[in-house]
Amino acid sequence: MLSRTAPPRVDPPPLPHVRGPLSAAVLAALRGEPALRADPAGADPYGDDLQLALYCCYELHYRGFAGVPDDREWAPGLLALRREIERVFEAALRRDVPAGDGSVDGVERELDGLLVEPVEGRGPSWHLRRDGELWQLREYVAHRSLYHLKEADPQAWVIARLDGPAKAALVTVEHDEYGAGDPDRMHARLFADMMDALGLSTAYGHYLDAATAATLAEVNFMSLCGLHRRLRGALIGQFATVELTSSPGSDRLVRAMRRLGCPEQAIAFYDEHIEADAVHEQIIRHGVIAPLLAAEPHLADDVVFGIRGSGFLGERFGDQVLDAWEQGRPTLRVPLPDAPALAGSTR
Repeated sequence: MLSRTAPPRVDPPPLPHVRGPLSAAVLAALRGEPALRADPAGADPYGDDLQLALYCCYELHYRGFAGVPDDREWAPGLLALRREIERVFEAALRRDVPAGDGSVDGVERELDGLLVEPVEGRGPSWHLRRDGELWQLREYVAHRSLYHLKEADPQAWVIARLDGPAKAALVTVEHDEYGAGDPDRMHARLFADMMDALGLSTAYGHYLDAATAATLAEVNFMSLCGLHRRLRGALIGQFATVELTSSPGSDRLVRAMRRLGCPEQAIAFYDEHIEADAVHEQIIRHGVIAPLLAAEPHLADDVVFGIRGSGFLGERFGDQVLDAWEQGRPTLRVPLPDAPALAGSTR
């Protein structure tokens, strides 16, 4: 199906600014400069330096960066450094994410738990629905753009790693994520339309320098699980977490935008997710996970890890955002123009 409107131009983003020795080493390699020494072992696994370095390594598998040759995606030295960074990040998650019941029944209980909504919860969408301000909504969308402008791409890596009914059902969900054949309805396109309506840049990767480590960590977790076949179960768990919890959060954000008087173009993205993800919830649970674990029950532990890892990183992001907002501070490292002037940059 042809798009009814001209698609936005997608140029590779410029390389971001360095945040420490690891990101300096990665960026030097991307520029083709002499190799810099960097030891991931002593880095904060959730810190700005490690998360930016890992994000830049992964981005080579998506859109790349302006001025960086495509063949750098497979540069041996860069891949070796990425593997060491991944080990630090994954080891921290394995240590910090509580272990669950790695059985098929345990996965069912985890999924049941995702469907339980508190009467009054804590999180960015709850805050924005109740009394959030427009500058906070715009910040939240800028953070989320690091994933949503390539929405469903990290999960697409797992398609070739599945078989039979699980593969067919996952492709059904991905088909919807990509607009069911209509380029104008691709979720990434709807998100870009929302950004435009909110006065934000729709350029791919525009807010990379502004994004915090907590934002990057959520996206990096998807890429980590998607690019390693051994973590295919974890990626399914991560995807299930998104699909099973998205509808209520999307509804809160639609209510927030209507309260703030946002135009319909801004509301369309989250409005689409209220219904779409309610359908996807059933497909992921019964069409993907059930046949996957029937064929490969040993993946149950990884599915639980994906669910809990996604929740852990999501809570870290949400807590950091709310802590800053409660103090009247912006959350982006490079604040938006309408953010409170008194706080300055969080860089």
